[in-house]
Amino acid sequence: MKLNNLTPAKGSTKNKKRIGRGQGSGYGGTSTRGHKGAKSRSGYSSKIGFEGGQMPLQRRVPKFGFKNINRVEYKGINLDSIQSLVDNKNITEITPEVLVANGLASKKDLVKILNRGELSAKVTVKANAFSASAKAAIEAKGGVAEVIK
Repeated sequence: MKLNNLTPAKGSTKNKKRIGRGQGSGYGGTSTRGHKGAKSRSGYSSKIGFEGGQMPLQRRVPKFGFKNINRVEYKGINLDSIQSLVDNKNITEITPEVLVANGLASKKDLVKILNRGELSAKVTVKANAFSASAKAAIEAKGGVAEVIK
């Protein structure tokens, strides 16, 4: 065995084109880039969404609607969720921290209590907002609905 007989193991290397190494290589001249145009030039990189000069999709599709940047988003918690906390965990004082601990809200959420379901226990609920019907339902059972900021 001599150095001129050595070859890599079968399948260990890919047969790579040696581009731009003269006409004799078969990949000289335009170096597989074709003739003219942006893609044939050095330093070419396409912009995201570029469609060859055609009007791009994000500009063809009309814009619509309105997003109010001052909108305050609340995480809605219903009375049936509060009742299940009372039944399963014997919690009578509901605060945002209790809701976070039980996976009903996340730490940064503003909490609003909504009136879905029945409430049969006397509870103290502290939240950022209440619907009028939920507040009435809590107070009808002798509970307290306290707004916190």
